[in-house]
Formats: sequence, C-alpha cells, structure tokens
Amino acid sequence: MTSIIIDVDNIHMRVIFLTDEITLLLFFIIWPLIQVGGALIALYLPDKFYSNQKFPFKTYKFERNGHIYQTLFRVKKWKHLLPDGASVWKKRGYQKKNINSFEVDNLKKFIIESCRAEMAHIIPILFFWVFFLITTPLITWIMLGYSLIVNLPCMIVQRYNRPRVESLLTSKTN
Repeated sequence: MTSIIIDVDNIHMRVIFLTDEITLLLFFIIWPLIQVGGALIALYLPDKFYSNQKFPFKTYKFERNGHIYQTLFRVKKWKHLLPDGASVWKKRGYQKKNINSFEVDNLKKFIIESCRAEMAHIIPILFFWVFFLITTPLITWIMLGYSLIVNLPCMIVQRYNRPRVESLLTSKTN
C-alpha cells in the first residue's frame, strides 16, 4: 500500500521573498491600505446595493433579531467603545453611534448605512489572502486572525443594531 505524505509547511503561494524586517513593514503598510480600500469601496457602492433583505445583510432566524449578539458577546457593554468611521469621511459619512431622528426616511438611511458599514468590514476580511504572496502560510493565517479581531466587532454591532432599527421602522410604517 502506498501512502502520500504532504509537507504542508512547503505548500504555499508565496511569490515574493523579502527579509523579515521588510515583510513586517509591509504588514503595517498593507493592512491600512486594505482597511481604507474596503471602506472606500463600501462608501462608493450605490445605496441600492445595500438591501437588508438579501445576503449578506439580511437578519437570519438564528440571530433572533440581533439578540444573539447580546447573549453571546454582551455587545451593549462595549459597542460604545468602537469608533464610527463616518467621522473620517466627513461629507460622505453617516453617523451611526446615535439615531438623531426617528423619521421614516432617516431610519431607512440608517439601515442602508449599517449595511454599508458591515460591508466596509467584510471586504478586509476577504483580502487577507494577499499575505500568502509575501509570507508563510502560518503568518497568513495569523493575519486572518488579526483581520477577524479587528473587523468582527464592528460587524457584530451592525448586525445587533440593524434588526432593532428595522423593527422600529416597521412599527412606524404600519
């Protein structure tokens, strides 16, 4: 019987071989570019792209209208600590920390902007793979971990808040 042994340490897509110091410096350059790039892409996608009724933005049954995030992560205790990226984008940004108006149009805008904020944090997670080009698989997986740690809390807050605002909007329009 023949067995195949795969040396996982030698399987990678790395195409650029740099010194550790240069690679580390690139990490500090690439991550901000990915984060800002993701935010810009999300910012410039048209509002019609952000439907809270479709994947990935719709609320699923297991989320229990966002309550699962309070149960699992106690989101109310820490969500106020997260920055609101709208302040960075001045003219195009939409503040989501507090709802300033409970008018129907503003609630609809809040829902769209919470989808936009979620997308701004999905994109960087999807681009972690670029690190496969410049480093080992182990470090790339660590970079994925970093991306999740940085982006998931922001996504969780959007997924917690959006169903609550949707309920408020439904009550105002019925």
